[in-house]
Amino acid sequence: MAEINCDVGNCSHNQSGMCYANCVDIVGGSAEKSGDTCCSSFLNHLTYSELTNNTSGSGTAKYLNCSANTCVYNDNNLCSLDSIKVNGNQVEYYTQTDCASFKLK
Repeated sequence: MAEINCDVGNCSHNQSGMCYANCVDIVGGSAEKSGDTCCSSFLNHLTYSELTNNTSGSGTAKYLNCSANTCVYNDNNLCSLDSIKVNGNQVEYYTQTDCASFKLK
């Protein structure tokens, strides 16, 4: 089970700084820095309300997919870390988030 620490306070999957989405997708195919990545699983709380109790299981995210092929932690499109951090301040769109755990190969 992946642990996603999330600073995106207005994401519908965020509960007390932890992500409760069933699956999290980090994108940024040719990223060179964390700002080139984003969490495509972001859903704005204003539009989608709270989804932390709407998962298929209990607890935090079960899967952490990663298409940031240039990240050292990308292992066949899955993140090899047990825990990552997603950042974003006053986010309206998923492209305004980033994976703070990204590390260039």
